[in-house]
Amino acid sequence: MTKRALITGITGQDGAYLSQFLLEKGYEVHGVVRRSSHLGVADHRLRWLGVEKDVAMLDGNLSDLSSLIRLVEQVKPDEVYNLAAQSFVASSWQQPILTANITAVGVTNVLEAVRIVAPQARFYQASSSEMYGKIQEAAQSETTPFYPRSPYAVAKLYGHWITVNYRESFGLHASSGILFNHESPLRGIEFVTRKVTDGVARIKLGLEKELRLGNIDAKRDWGHAKDYVRAMWLMLQQDAADDYVVATGTTTTVRDMCRIAFSHVGLNIDDHLVIDPAFFRPAEVDVLLGNPAKAKAKLGWEPQITLDQMIREMVDADLARLKRA
Repeated sequence: MTKRALITGITGQDGAYLSQFLLEKGYEVHGVVRRSSHLGVADHRLRWLGVEKDVAMLDGNLSDLSSLIRLVEQVKPDEVYNLAAQSFVASSWQQPILTANITAVGVTNVLEAVRIVAPQARFYQASSSEMYGKIQEAAQSETTPFYPRSPYAVAKLYGHWITVNYRESFGLHASSGILFNHESPLRGIEFVTRKVTDGVARIKLGLEKELRLGNIDAKRDWGHAKDYVRAMWLMLQQDAADDYVVATGTTTTVRDMCRIAFSHVGLNIDDHLVIDPAFFRPAEVDVLLGNPAKAKAKLGWEPQITLDQMIREMVDADLARLKRA
């Protein structure tokens, strides 16, 4: 019997790669899409992967419980992946209430819809390494205390704990993936990795002369989104629900990530990189390093794409985009 998956945030980076992954496994994939004036271009990531015609797009919103209940009734999913959020950390200081309503309370709405209509469905919540914030341990695991440093991180922490609460209170098969930074050619242009690869591509093509960034000494544990959506699926195949850190276990500075990108196109980083205080965060998270030992041991998960491979892929994709434009 064909399994059905319902994905919120299906038009985002992770939603697109997860859709592709599940379709390859023979799933029937349904996605929740909020009404937008960008209808017709919102599915550009799905189109990039060539799967836009293979998913069913359904009108709904995380702030509207009634819409979520109707969608769960309609789809009758075996698995529900909640990937939707106001997902940009910098914007959460400018839109803290929206971030709270969608990234935090929206998780409760999805869980309620599942609990009321399809309590047998397995649920995945997209938690975030940003919840660790001001880190309490050198490498962050599932037992490391949280210390969120942005409205986004605080909202994600609520979503994480409400998922645990529904699992323990109502017996839902509800798991959270505490995903560290994961990127790809489908990453939004506002995120630092994509800002770098797009900027490097523009400089290489003579469209720009400099790349302006903030704190380039911040360290992150970067992986490829394609690897990380596989971990999401693996969590929902386990007999018991649980929470897992998904990370590479290696940190890289923004500076070194930039070096990879500039080097790939034969440019010298020092000739083009400019530090701009306007891009510093109000409260910086200096380093995040995940300990994925539990995911490796229990899920059999391992990242397969290296940082170098990912950054080169992203630069090449941005060069191709710009040449077409």
